[in-house]
Amino acid sequence: MTKRPRTSIDKAVVNVWHREVGQLSTRKFAHRMAASEDLVLRLDIYRKLEKHRGCVNAVSFNLYGDILVSGSDDRRVILWDWEMGRIRLLFHSGHDNNVFQAMIMPYTDDRSIVTCAADGQVRHAQVLERGQVETSLLAKHDGRVHKLAIEPGSPHIFYSCGEDGVVQHFDLRTGTATELFTCHSLNNGRKNFMPNINLNAIAIDPRNPNFFAVAGLDEYARLYDVRKYNLDVSTGFGQPADCFCPSHLIGDVRVGITGLAFSDQSELVVSYKNELIYLFSKDMGLGPNGVQNSPVSVNGHDHSATSSPLKMGGGDEQVGPQVYKGHINCDTVKGVGFFGPRCEYVVSGSDCGRIFIWKKKGGELIRVMEGDEDVVNCIESHPYNSVLASSGIESDIKIWTPKAIERATLPTNIERVKPKTRGWRYHLTSPQDLMMQLLSLQRRTTSPDRNSEGSRELLELLLTFDANSDESDSGGDCSIDAEDC
Repeated sequence: MTKRPRTSIDKAVVNVWHREVGQLSTRKFAHRMAASEDLVLRLDIYRKLEKHRGCVNAVSFNLYGDILVSGSDDRRVILWDWEMGRIRLLFHSGHDNNVFQAMIMPYTDDRSIVTCAADGQVRHAQVLERGQVETSLLAKHDGRVHKLAIEPGSPHIFYSCGEDGVVQHFDLRTGTATELFTCHSLNNGRKNFMPNINLNAIAIDPRNPNFFAVAGLDEYARLYDVRKYNLDVSTGFGQPADCFCPSHLIGDVRVGITGLAFSDQSELVVSYKNELIYLFSKDMGLGPNGVQNSPVSVNGHDHSATSSPLKMGGGDEQVGPQVYKGHINCDTVKGVGFFGPRCEYVVSGSDCGRIFIWKKKGGELIRVMEGDEDVVNCIESHPYNSVLASSGIESDIKIWTPKAIERATLPTNIERVKPKTRGWRYHLTSPQDLMMQLLSLQRRTTSPDRNSEGSRELLELLLTFDANSDESDSGGDCSIDAEDC
Protein backbone atom coordinates (compact mmCIF):
# COMPACT_ATOMS: atom_id res chain seq x y z
CA MET A 1 0.00 0.00 0.00
CA THR A 2 1.41 3.41 -1.02
CA LYS A 3 1.78 5.81 1.88
CA ARG A 4 0.17 9.20 1.29
CA PRO A 5 2.70 12.08 1.57
CA ARG A 6 2.12 14.28 4.57
CA THR A 7 0.94 17.82 3.74
CA SER A 8 1.64 21.00 5.71
CA ILE A 9 -1.95 20.85 7.03
CA ASP A 10 -1.29 17.33 8.35
CA LYS A 11 1.88 18.53 10.05
CA ALA A 12 0.02 21.47 11.60
CA VAL A 13 -2.62 19.13 13.08
CA VAL A 14 0.09 16.84 14.49
CA ASN A 15 1.92 19.82 16.01
CA VAL A 16 -1.27 21.04 17.69
CA TRP A 17 -1.87 17.57 19.11
CA HIS A 18 1.72 17.34 20.39
CA ARG A 19 1.37 20.73 22.05
CA GLU A 20 -1.93 19.80 23.73
CA VAL A 21 -0.53 16.55 25.20
CA GLY A 22 2.64 18.29 26.40
CA GLN A 23 5.06 16.77 23.89
CA LEU A 24 5.82 20.14 22.27
CA SER A 25 6.60 23.35 24.14
CA THR A 26 4.72 26.54 23.31
CA ARG A 27 7.92 28.13 22.03
CA LYS A 28 8.76 25.24 19.69
CA PHE A 29 5.15 25.13 18.52
CA ALA A 30 5.27 28.84 17.64
CA HIS A 31 8.56 28.35 15.74
CA ARG A 32 7.20 25.42 13.76
CA MET A 33 4.05 27.31 12.84
CA ALA A 34 5.99 30.43 11.83
CA ALA A 35 8.24 28.30 9.60
CA SER A 36 5.31 26.51 7.98
CA GLU A 37 5.38 26.38 4.20
CA ASP A 38 1.64 26.95 4.30
CA LEU A 39 2.20 30.46 5.69
CA VAL A 40 4.75 31.25 2.98
CA LEU A 41 2.26 30.17 0.31
CA ARG A 42 -0.38 32.49 1.82
CA LEU A 43 1.77 35.65 1.90
CA ASP A 44 -0.11 38.58 0.40
CA ILE A 45 0.12 42.36 0.44
CA TYR A 46 -1.16 43.53 3.81
CA ARG A 47 -0.49 47.21 3.29
CA LYS A 48 1.35 49.70 1.08
CA LEU A 49 3.27 52.49 2.81
CA GLU A 50 3.21 55.55 0.57
CA LYS A 51 4.99 58.81 1.30
CA HIS A 52 8.39 58.76 -0.38
CA ARG A 53 8.90 60.62 -3.65
CA GLY A 54 11.51 58.35 -5.23
CA CYS A 55 12.89 54.82 -5.30
CA VAL A 56 12.92 53.27 -1.82
CA ASN A 57 16.43 51.86 -1.36
CA ALA A 58 16.32 50.86 2.31
CA VAL A 59 13.85 49.15 4.63
CA SER A 60 14.69 47.84 8.08
CA PHE A 61 12.74 46.80 11.19
CA ASN A 62 13.72 47.95 14.66
CA LEU A 63 14.71 45.44 17.35
CA TYR A 64 11.13 44.73 18.44
CA GLY A 65 9.61 44.74 14.96
CA ASP A 66 6.93 47.37 15.61
CA ILE A 67 8.71 50.16 13.68
CA LEU A 68 9.96 50.08 10.09
CA VAL A 69 12.50 52.67 8.91
CA SER A 70 12.92 53.51 5.23
CA GLY A 71 15.26 55.63 3.11
CA SER A 72 14.80 56.85 -0.44
CA ASP A 73 16.09 58.79 -3.44
CA ASP A 74 14.18 61.75 -2.00
CA ARG A 75 16.86 61.81 0.77
CA ARG A 76 14.21 61.54 3.46
CA VAL A 77 14.02 58.96 6.26
CA ILE A 78 10.64 57.78 7.54
CA LEU A 79 9.79 55.78 10.67
CA TRP A 80 6.56 53.84 10.14
CA ASP A 81 4.04 52.16 12.38
CA TRP A 82 3.75 49.58 9.60
CA GLU A 83 0.84 47.69 11.15
CA MET A 84 -1.39 50.78 11.29
CA GLY A 85 0.12 52.37 8.17
CA ARG A 86 0.97 55.59 10.03
CA ILE A 87 4.10 57.72 9.95
CA ARG A 88 5.78 58.05 13.33
CA LEU A 89 8.50 60.42 12.15
CA LEU A 90 9.70 61.94 8.88
CA PHE A 91 12.90 63.96 8.51
CA HIS A 92 15.52 64.96 5.96
CA SER A 93 18.58 62.77 6.32
CA GLY A 94 21.11 65.55 5.70
CA HIS A 95 22.54 63.62 2.75
CA ASP A 96 23.17 65.28 -0.61
CA ASN A 97 22.19 62.23 -2.67
CA ASN A 98 20.10 59.05 -2.59
CA VAL A 99 19.84 57.31 0.79
CA PHE A 100 20.96 53.68 0.43
CA GLN A 101 20.66 52.43 4.03
CA ALA A 102 18.82 53.53 7.18
CA MET A 103 18.90 51.50 10.40
CA ILE A 104 17.66 52.03 13.96
CA MET A 105 20.26 51.30 16.62
CA PRO A 106 18.94 48.75 19.16
CA TYR A 107 18.09 49.65 22.75
CA THR A 108 17.90 53.39 22.02
CA ASP A 109 14.12 53.82 22.25
CA ASP A 110 14.19 54.27 18.44
CA ARG A 111 15.94 57.62 18.89
CA SER A 112 19.28 56.77 17.24
CA ILE A 113 19.33 56.17 13.47
CA VAL A 114 22.35 55.68 11.20
CA THR A 115 22.30 56.25 7.44
CA CYS A 116 24.56 56.06 4.40
CA ALA A 117 24.08 57.30 0.85
CA ALA A 118 25.34 57.86 -2.67
CA ASP A 119 27.18 60.99 -1.51
CA GLY A 120 29.63 58.77 0.42
CA GLN A 121 28.53 60.10 3.80
CA VAL A 122 27.75 58.08 6.91
CA ARG A 123 25.46 60.11 9.16
CA HIS A 124 23.85 59.82 12.59
CA ALA A 125 20.35 61.12 13.35
CA GLN A 126 19.25 61.66 16.95
CA VAL A 127 15.58 62.13 17.76
CA LEU A 128 15.25 64.82 20.42
CA GLU A 129 12.29 65.83 22.53
CA ARG A 130 9.10 66.89 20.73
CA GLY A 131 10.15 64.95 17.64
CA GLN A 132 12.98 67.25 16.57
CA VAL A 133 15.82 65.51 14.74
CA GLU A 134 19.48 66.46 14.77
CA THR A 135 21.74 64.90 12.13
CA SER A 136 25.54 64.88 12.08
CA LEU A 137 28.27 63.65 9.75
CA LEU A 138 30.29 60.76 11.17
CA ALA A 139 32.58 59.95 8.23
CA LYS A 140 32.87 60.08 4.47
CA HIS A 141 33.90 57.48 1.91
CA ASP A 142 35.45 58.31 -1.45
CA GLY A 143 32.49 56.92 -3.39
CA ARG A 144 29.01 55.64 -2.71
CA VAL A 145 28.16 53.73 0.49
CA HIS A 146 25.54 51.04 -0.03
CA LYS A 147 25.40 49.19 3.30
CA LEU A 148 25.87 49.45 7.04
CA ALA A 149 26.00 46.61 9.59
CA ILE A 150 25.09 46.99 13.26
CA GLU A 151 26.84 44.83 15.84
CA PRO A 152 24.05 42.59 17.24
CA GLY A 153 22.67 43.94 20.50
CA SER A 154 24.90 47.02 20.54
CA PRO A 155 23.39 50.53 20.69
CA HIS A 156 26.78 52.03 19.79
CA ILE A 157 28.83 49.92 17.35
CA PHE A 158 28.34 49.57 13.60
CA TYR A 159 30.35 49.25 10.37
CA SER A 160 30.24 50.71 6.87
CA CYS A 161 31.71 49.70 3.51
CA GLY A 162 32.02 51.82 0.39
CA GLU A 163 32.84 51.76 -3.28
CA ASP A 164 36.32 53.03 -2.34
CA GLY A 165 36.93 49.58 -0.85
CA VAL A 166 37.25 50.97 2.68
CA VAL A 167 35.65 49.35 5.74
CA GLN A 168 35.08 51.66 8.72
CA HIS A 169 34.19 50.96 12.35
CA PHE A 170 32.00 53.42 14.29
CA ASP A 171 31.44 53.95 18.01
CA LEU A 172 28.61 56.39 18.71
CA ARG A 173 29.77 56.88 22.31
CA THR A 174 32.75 58.83 21.03
CA GLY A 175 31.38 59.79 17.62
CA THR A 176 34.57 58.51 16.01
CA ALA A 177 35.17 56.46 12.89
CA THR A 178 38.13 54.10 12.57
CA GLU A 179 39.28 53.06 9.11
CA LEU A 180 39.95 49.34 9.50
CA PHE A 181 41.34 48.49 6.06
CA THR A 182 40.96 48.83 2.31
CA CYS A 183 39.77 45.69 0.54
CA HIS A 184 42.33 44.66 -2.09
CA SER A 185 42.03 42.23 -4.96
CA LEU A 186 43.33 38.70 -4.42
CA ASN A 187 44.47 38.71 -8.07
CA ASN A 188 44.27 34.94 -8.46
CA GLY A 189 44.71 35.01 -12.22
CA ARG A 190 41.85 37.46 -12.71
CA LYS A 191 42.33 39.15 -16.09
CA ASN A 192 40.82 42.53 -15.19
CA PHE A 193 42.82 43.16 -12.05
CA MET A 194 41.53 45.90 -9.74
CA PRO A 195 43.86 46.94 -6.89
CA ASN A 196 40.92 47.96 -4.68
CA ILE A 197 37.54 46.22 -4.65
CA ASN A 198 34.43 48.41 -4.75
CA LEU A 199 32.31 47.08 -1.88
CA ASN A 200 28.53 46.70 -2.05
CA ALA A 201 27.65 44.65 1.04
CA ILE A 202 28.64 43.97 4.64
CA ALA A 203 27.10 41.62 7.23
CA ILE A 204 27.95 40.52 10.79
CA ASP A 205 27.67 36.94 12.03
CA PRO A 206 24.91 36.98 14.69
CA ARG A 207 26.38 33.94 16.49
CA ASN A 208 29.84 35.48 16.73
CA PRO A 209 29.83 39.27 16.18
CA ASN A 210 33.64 39.25 15.96
CA PHE A 211 33.25 38.00 12.40
CA PHE A 212 31.93 40.08 9.53
CA ALA A 213 31.85 39.55 5.77
CA VAL A 214 32.19 42.04 2.91
CA ALA A 215 31.72 41.68 -0.84
CA GLY A 216 31.63 43.77 -4.00
CA LEU A 217 32.89 43.91 -7.57
CA ASP A 218 34.73 40.61 -7.68
CA GLU A 219 33.84 36.99 -7.07
CA TYR A 220 34.85 36.62 -3.40
CA ALA A 221 32.93 37.06 -0.17
CA ARG A 222 35.63 37.83 2.40
CA LEU A 223 35.36 37.00 6.10
CA TYR A 224 37.24 39.09 8.69
CA ASP A 225 37.86 38.74 12.43
CA VAL A 226 37.78 42.16 14.08
CA ARG A 227 39.82 40.80 17.01
CA LYS A 228 42.86 40.79 14.71
CA TYR A 229 42.67 44.54 14.40
CA ASN A 230 45.23 46.34 16.54
CA LEU A 231 44.90 50.07 17.10
CA ASP A 232 48.67 50.44 17.17
CA VAL A 233 49.74 48.04 14.42
CA SER A 234 46.91 47.61 11.91
CA THR A 235 48.82 47.04 8.68
CA GLY A 236 48.09 43.30 8.51
CA PHE A 237 44.38 43.41 9.21
CA GLY A 238 43.39 43.70 5.55
CA GLN A 239 44.09 39.98 5.09
CA PRO A 240 40.81 38.03 5.27
CA ALA A 241 40.37 35.20 7.74
CA ASP A 242 38.60 33.23 5.00
CA CYS A 243 37.14 33.63 1.50
CA PHE A 244 34.09 32.05 -0.13
CA CYS A 245 33.38 31.55 -3.81
CA PRO A 246 31.93 28.75 -5.97
CA SER A 247 34.89 27.12 -7.70
CA HIS A 248 33.54 27.72 -11.20
CA LEU A 249 33.36 31.49 -10.58
CA ILE A 250 37.00 31.93 -9.51
CA GLY A 251 38.58 34.25 -12.05
CA ASP A 252 35.26 35.09 -13.74
CA VAL A 253 35.39 38.80 -14.60
CA ARG A 254 31.68 38.97 -15.43
CA VAL A 255 30.44 38.49 -11.89
CA GLY A 256 30.31 40.59 -8.76
CA ILE A 257 28.41 40.36 -5.49
CA THR A 258 25.49 42.66 -4.71
CA GLY A 259 24.29 41.27 -1.37
CA LEU A 260 25.09 38.83 1.42
CA ALA A 261 23.66 37.82 4.80
CA PHE A 262 24.37 35.47 7.71
CA SER A 263 21.86 32.94 9.04
CA ASP A 264 21.47 32.15 12.71
CA GLN A 265 23.69 29.11 12.06
CA SER A 266 26.56 31.26 10.68
CA GLU A 267 25.80 30.19 7.11
CA LEU A 268 26.58 32.85 4.51
CA VAL A 269 24.20 33.47 1.60
CA VAL A 270 25.68 35.41 -1.32
CA SER A 271 23.89 36.93 -4.33
CA TYR A 272 25.97 37.25 -7.50
CA LYS A 273 25.43 39.77 -10.27
CA ASN A 274 24.84 38.02 -13.62
CA GLU A 275 24.74 34.68 -11.78
CA LEU A 276 22.91 32.83 -9.01
CA ILE A 277 22.62 32.79 -5.21
CA TYR A 278 24.85 30.48 -3.16
CA LEU A 279 24.78 29.32 0.47
CA PHE A 280 28.08 28.54 2.19
CA SER A 281 28.65 26.82 5.50
CA LYS A 282 31.70 27.73 7.58
CA ASP A 283 33.71 24.71 6.37
CA MET A 284 33.43 25.73 2.68
CA GLY A 285 35.99 28.51 2.91
CA LEU A 286 38.90 28.69 0.47
CA GLY A 287 41.29 30.20 3.00
CA PRO A 288 42.62 33.76 3.23
CA ASN A 289 44.02 33.69 -0.32
CA GLY A 290 40.88 32.35 -1.98
CA VAL A 291 42.63 29.36 -3.54
CA GLN A 292 40.67 26.19 -4.35
CA ASN A 293 42.59 23.33 -2.73
CA SER A 294 40.91 20.53 -4.65
CA PRO A 295 39.03 20.95 -7.93
CA VAL A 296 35.30 20.37 -8.10
CA SER A 297 34.36 17.36 -10.20
CA VAL A 298 30.74 17.23 -11.30
CA ASN A 299 31.16 14.86 -14.27
CA GLY A 300 30.78 17.62 -16.84
CA HIS A 301 27.55 18.92 -15.32
CA ASP A 302 26.92 22.66 -15.71
CA HIS A 303 27.22 24.28 -12.26
CA SER A 304 24.91 27.16 -13.10
CA ALA A 305 22.11 24.83 -14.15
CA THR A 306 21.66 22.95 -10.89
CA SER A 307 19.58 23.79 -7.86
CA SER A 308 21.10 21.11 -5.64
CA PRO A 309 24.43 21.11 -3.79
CA LEU A 310 27.53 20.32 -5.82
CA LYS A 311 29.64 17.39 -4.67
CA MET A 312 33.39 17.15 -4.50
CA GLY A 313 35.15 14.29 -6.22
CA GLY A 314 37.33 11.81 -4.35
CA GLY A 315 36.87 9.21 -1.68
CA ASP A 316 35.17 11.38 0.91
CA GLU A 317 32.09 13.10 -0.43
CA GLN A 318 32.03 16.79 0.48
CA VAL A 319 29.02 18.96 -0.25
CA GLY A 320 29.54 22.28 -2.05
CA PRO A 321 27.42 25.43 -1.74
CA GLN A 322 23.65 25.21 -2.09
CA VAL A 323 22.39 26.97 -5.22
CA TYR A 324 19.20 29.05 -5.63
CA LYS A 325 18.04 29.94 -9.12
CA GLY A 326 15.13 31.53 -10.98
CA HIS A 327 15.59 35.21 -10.17
CA ILE A 328 17.44 37.80 -12.29
CA ASN A 329 20.22 39.96 -10.84
CA CYS A 330 22.05 41.97 -13.48
CA ASP A 331 21.08 45.63 -13.03
CA THR A 332 20.73 47.07 -9.52
CA VAL A 333 22.53 46.42 -6.22
CA LYS A 334 20.19 43.77 -4.87
CA GLY A 335 20.06 42.36 -1.36
CA VAL A 336 19.46 38.78 -0.22
CA GLY A 337 18.32 37.43 3.13
CA PHE A 338 16.62 34.77 5.20
CA PHE A 339 13.01 34.29 6.27
CA GLY A 340 11.55 32.25 9.10
CA PRO A 341 12.28 32.01 12.85
CA ARG A 342 15.32 29.81 12.18
CA CYS A 343 16.16 31.05 8.68
CA GLU A 344 14.29 28.22 6.97
CA TYR A 345 13.94 30.15 3.71
CA VAL A 346 16.08 32.31 1.41
CA VAL A 347 14.49 35.45 -0.11
CA SER A 348 15.56 37.81 -2.88
CA GLY A 349 14.21 40.46 -5.20
CA SER A 350 14.66 40.35 -8.95
CA ASP A 351 15.04 42.57 -12.00
CA CYS A 352 11.71 41.21 -13.25
CA GLY A 353 9.91 42.93 -10.34
CA ARG A 354 9.22 39.75 -8.39
CA ILE A 355 10.08 38.37 -4.96
CA PHE A 356 11.54 34.86 -4.88
CA ILE A 357 11.42 32.51 -1.88
CA TRP A 358 13.32 29.21 -1.75
CA LYS A 359 13.61 26.51 0.88
CA LYS A 360 17.05 26.95 2.38
CA LYS A 361 17.59 23.21 2.55
CA GLY A 362 17.51 21.77 -0.95
CA GLY A 363 17.07 25.06 -2.82
CA GLU A 364 13.49 24.38 -3.96
CA LEU A 365 11.72 27.48 -5.28
CA ILE A 366 8.31 27.56 -3.59
CA ARG A 367 7.04 31.11 -4.02
CA VAL A 368 7.18 33.95 -6.56
CA MET A 369 5.32 37.20 -5.80
CA GLU A 370 4.77 40.35 -7.86
CA GLY A 371 6.56 43.02 -5.81
CA ASP A 372 7.25 45.97 -8.13
CA GLU A 373 6.47 47.18 -11.62
CA ASP A 374 10.21 47.36 -12.35
CA VAL A 375 12.76 45.90 -9.90
CA VAL A 376 12.62 44.61 -6.32
CA ASN A 377 15.88 45.50 -4.54
CA CYS A 378 15.15 45.20 -0.80
CA ILE A 379 13.56 42.36 1.17
CA GLU A 380 13.48 42.69 4.96
CA SER A 381 12.22 39.94 7.29
CA HIS A 382 10.44 40.77 10.53
CA PRO A 383 12.56 39.76 13.55
CA TYR A 384 9.81 37.58 15.07
CA ASN A 385 6.73 37.19 12.89
CA SER A 386 5.97 35.85 9.41
CA VAL A 387 6.08 39.33 7.89
CA LEU A 388 8.12 40.70 4.99
CA ALA A 389 8.77 44.27 3.84
CA SER A 390 9.83 44.90 0.24
CA SER A 391 10.78 47.90 -1.87
CA GLY A 392 12.33 48.77 -5.20
CA ILE A 393 12.02 51.23 -8.05
CA GLU A 394 8.49 52.25 -7.11
CA SER A 395 8.10 54.84 -4.37
CA ASP A 396 6.08 52.67 -1.98
CA ILE A 397 6.89 49.93 0.54
CA LYS A 398 4.88 46.72 0.53
CA ILE A 399 4.15 44.78 3.72
CA TRP A 400 3.48 41.06 3.23
CA THR A 401 1.62 38.87 5.75
CA PRO A 402 0.13 35.34 5.46
CA LYS A 403 -3.45 36.55 5.04
CA ALA A 404 -4.42 34.99 1.72
CA ILE A 405 -7.29 32.51 1.81
CA GLU A 406 -5.92 30.38 -1.02
CA ARG A 407 -2.45 28.90 -1.22
CA ALA A 408 -0.41 30.37 -4.06
CA THR A 409 1.11 28.31 -6.87
CA LEU A 410 4.23 29.02 -8.89
CA PRO A 411 3.70 30.97 -12.13
CA THR A 412 4.47 29.11 -15.34
CA ASN A 413 6.40 31.89 -17.09
CA ILE A 414 9.27 32.50 -14.65
CA GLU A 415 12.08 31.74 -17.09
CA ARG A 416 10.57 33.79 -19.93
CA VAL A 417 10.39 37.13 -18.13
CA LYS A 418 12.91 39.70 -19.43
CA PRO A 419 13.64 42.54 -17.01
CA LYS A 420 13.56 46.18 -17.92
CA THR A 421 17.05 47.58 -18.28
CA ARG A 422 18.21 49.80 -15.44
CA GLY A 423 21.72 50.78 -14.41
CA TRP A 424 23.13 49.11 -11.31
CA ARG A 425 26.44 50.97 -11.47
CA TYR A 426 25.55 54.63 -11.86
CA HIS A 427 22.84 56.97 -10.62
CA LEU A 428 24.01 60.44 -11.56
CA THR A 429 21.94 63.60 -11.34
CA SER A 430 24.56 66.30 -10.73
CA PRO A 431 28.04 67.27 -11.93
CA GLN A 432 29.35 66.36 -8.45
CA ASP A 433 28.09 62.78 -8.93
CA LEU A 434 29.77 62.60 -12.33
CA MET A 435 33.10 63.84 -10.94
CA MET A 436 32.98 61.35 -8.06
CA GLN A 437 32.45 58.44 -10.42
CA LEU A 438 35.15 59.66 -12.85
CA LEU A 439 37.68 59.70 -10.00
CA SER A 440 36.59 56.22 -8.94
CA LEU A 441 36.89 54.99 -12.53
CA GLN A 442 40.41 56.45 -12.78
CA ARG A 443 41.50 54.52 -9.67
CA ARG A 444 40.08 51.26 -11.03
CA THR A 445 41.73 51.47 -14.47
CA THR A 446 45.36 51.49 -13.37
CA SER A 447 46.16 48.23 -15.20
CA PRO A 448 46.85 48.17 -18.99
CA ASP A 449 44.51 45.17 -19.23
CA ARG A 450 41.62 47.40 -18.23
CA ASN A 451 42.06 50.15 -20.82
CA SER A 452 39.36 48.86 -23.17
CA GLU A 453 36.94 48.15 -20.34
CA GLY A 454 37.69 51.57 -18.87
CA SER A 455 36.79 53.24 -22.16
CA ARG A 456 33.53 51.34 -22.27
CA GLU A 457 32.75 52.28 -18.65
CA LEU A 458 33.53 55.92 -19.38
CA LEU A 459 31.11 55.92 -22.31
CA GLU A 460 28.47 54.23 -20.18
CA LEU A 461 29.07 56.75 -17.41
CA LEU A 462 28.62 59.76 -19.70
CA LEU A 463 25.51 58.30 -21.34
CA THR A 464 24.03 57.57 -17.93
CA PHE A 465 24.70 61.10 -16.70
CA ASP A 466 23.04 62.52 -19.82
CA ALA A 467 20.03 60.23 -19.37
CA ASN A 468 19.74 61.03 -15.66
CA SER A 469 19.96 64.75 -16.33
CA ASP A 470 17.13 64.53 -18.87
CA GLU A 471 15.09 62.40 -16.50
CA SER A 472 15.62 64.68 -13.51
CA ASP A 473 14.34 67.57 -15.59
CA SER A 474 11.15 65.61 -16.16
CA GLY A 475 10.74 64.64 -12.53
CA GLY A 476 12.15 61.10 -12.73
CA ASP A 477 14.06 59.50 -9.89
CA CYS A 478 15.64 56.29 -11.18
CA SER A 479 18.76 55.64 -13.24
CA ILE A 480 18.90 54.26 -16.78
CA ASP A 481 21.72 52.08 -18.11
CA ALA A 482 23.26 52.34 -21.55
CA GLU A 483 23.59 48.59 -21.95
CA ASP A 484 21.19 45.67 -21.81
CA CYS A 485 22.29 43.08 -19.27
